[in-house]
Amino acid sequence: MNDRRPAAREDGPAPPTTPSGIPLDTSYGPRPGVPAPPPPGTYPFTRGLYADMYRRRLWTMRQYAGFSDAGESNRRYRFLLEQGTTGLSVAFDLPTQIGFDSDHPMARGEVGRVGVAIDSLADMRRLFDGIPLDRVTTSMTINATAPVLLAFYLVVAEEQGVTWDRVGGTVQNDLLKEFAARGTWIHPPGPSLKIATDVIEFCAAEVPKWNPVSISGYHMREAGCTAVQEVAFTLAHGLAYVDAALGRGLAIDEFAPRLSFFFNAHNHFLEEVAKFRAARRLWAELVRERYAPRDERSLWLRFHTQTAGSMLTAQQPDNNVVRVAIQALAAVCGGTQSLHTNARDEALGLPTEASARLALRTQQVIALESGAAEVADPLGGAWAIEELTERIHDEALAYLRRIEEAGGALAALERGFQQREIAEAAYRWQRAVESGERRVVGVNCHLQEEDAESEVLTIDPLAEQEQVARLAAFRAARDSERAGDALAELERAARDDRNLMPGILAAVRAGATLGEIADTLRAVYGEHREAALAADDD
Repeated sequence: MNDRRPAAREDGPAPPTTPSGIPLDTSYGPRPGVPAPPPPGTYPFTRGLYADMYRRRLWTMRQYAGFSDAGESNRRYRFLLEQGTTGLSVAFDLPTQIGFDSDHPMARGEVGRVGVAIDSLADMRRLFDGIPLDRVTTSMTINATAPVLLAFYLVVAEEQGVTWDRVGGTVQNDLLKEFAARGTWIHPPGPSLKIATDVIEFCAAEVPKWNPVSISGYHMREAGCTAVQEVAFTLAHGLAYVDAALGRGLAIDEFAPRLSFFFNAHNHFLEEVAKFRAARRLWAELVRERYAPRDERSLWLRFHTQTAGSMLTAQQPDNNVVRVAIQALAAVCGGTQSLHTNARDEALGLPTEASARLALRTQQVIALESGAAEVADPLGGAWAIEELTERIHDEALAYLRRIEEAGGALAALERGFQQREIAEAAYRWQRAVESGERRVVGVNCHLQEEDAESEVLTIDPLAEQEQVARLAAFRAARDSERAGDALAELERAARDDRNLMPGILAAVRAGATLGEIADTLRAVYGEHREAALAADDD
């Protein structure tokens, strides 16, 4: 879309804008003829899903964590639970994300670096050793290999004596945003959407408390899109998953109440609060208009929020504590159901225990001391917030119409529409920072000579060798013929276009590794190769 910044006036500079380009007035008043949105807990849920919001229950406090091997990550999870987290959030290393075992040549140098390495059922057992899976909810940020990690998790729950109807959590499983922004795919878009829908269909029948997809605007925002684009592209992808599930013969109320969303909390406090409200309203309107569900929960946009990693700075990292606090407060005022707060040192490396604890304490101070949790939609009725909510709603809806005209989210992705829009928005932001139009404290203003050195978490260089050795021992101890038979049956299921989850579960129980399962599906669906973005024809 065109840059919407107002032109400079002869009598002075142009007024400031939000990062989405929405001009900001000096002050706001009531909008004539526009009624106030209905109370919290009522359609279209602009003001929150529940009448009493956080008086009912505080948001789930998660701290995204995972590094090195399963044992090290397990120790961090236990530490975070002791400090008061109320849910776990697992970060996986790159080989795990793209379906390579730790001994694969493509994994060399990446094992355990940006998350935990999970190759086998044995790793998943170690990851959750001593953590009862019926007493904690777990969010797993995994996409291309989401069915495999979910299968590992469900089998570990069985081994703990926890039935699947008592297992709660979320698997991200949002392949569409991988093509838009993030890039940890394996298969082309069509097969990827099929596999993601397999998980939705399976969980609707077998794991009723599990969120089978977390439709993510977060990573698109990290890649540079605006708040308006984040809402529009996320909801467009959500509609694609709904249509795919309906195409399997599911009724809307069988799965829509378990859809979840994942948004970014960026720097502009007013725009971010309005963004969350606008997204919740727009999703409720779209689902009611298109699918006419009977269950009100099918209209709910339940979302997790993470503060903006891309806004953390290596310069003056203590400033990140302030940024994160403001971003987290925006998420709470916007009505999030779950929240992760980034640590001050994450622009330098993985967070230390001390910085992870401080990030968690930020949530706890907001919850227990700020008063923001004591009133539903505390900024509702503020004229600036209501005006920005309306603008974001309308501009996101305009984007959605453009995507529909392109044939829907999947067709638009295949044409590179979302990718181009994100790239152009990222370029505008970077240009504004470099010119000083957008000021970033410690980066282009209020500089200081040098920063005090910060402690940085380091990964033991022997961890990769040890993980590879554990994987070799796991393979040596299993029944290889049984594993091979299970993989062969999984390949037949893929070629027959059946739901893959039963076959993946059988392969996991037979001792197949993540990489072996991924390679079996590669043989059927192939691998995606990203094409260069061409100029838009429109």
